[in-house]
Amino acid sequence: MGQEESHSEEMDTAQIQELCIMFMKECPSGSLHLHEFKRIFGVQSSSAEESLFLETIFHSFDTSQDNTLDFLEYVAALNLILRGNLEDRLKWSFKMYDKDGNGKLDRQEVKRIIKILYKIKLQTGGMEMTPSEICERLFELVDQNHDGQISLSEFMEGAQKDEWVMNLLKLDVNATSWVIQNCRRAP
Repeated sequence: MGQEESHSEEMDTAQIQELCIMFMKECPSGSLHLHEFKRIFGVQSSSAEESLFLETIFHSFDTSQDNTLDFLEYVAALNLILRGNLEDRLKWSFKMYDKDGNGKLDRQEVKRIIKILYKIKLQTGGMEMTPSEICERLFELVDQNHDGQISLSEFMEGAQKDEWVMNLLKLDVNATSWVIQNCRRAP
């Protein structure tokens, strides 16, 4: 049992080393810029909605607020996106949606993200409601105290209780295959 745990730790260290090699190969300056981040996630310049969504994601991971991701911010982002548990991903999603940082989501903040997600999902034919209808339904299902704002606890409970809410708020990015492919190519 102890050997399995240490092997798992070694795998994690080896994977981090591979990510570092890949990061330095892709970003020799030591910084990942927004346009490189978009390329990694396969966002084409013609998709304004996906571009805006990725910009929001990028800035949520840019903890130093210098418009770049250093290696630690990059690893934190990949770890959350590819391996993060549901609770961590929901907390991160809430933080990303909470534009003014007050710890509550108002209708304007929710509509902003829903409009972006709506346009992306509309391209795949997966939306039957308007952004306003989606926002209202989300508030009906999640805003437990009906104060017109969604707290972090309401957000987490609502997402975990209702499959429709979970599917709406689910992080959906296509970096997994890119990371796996490039980690295998790293020397």
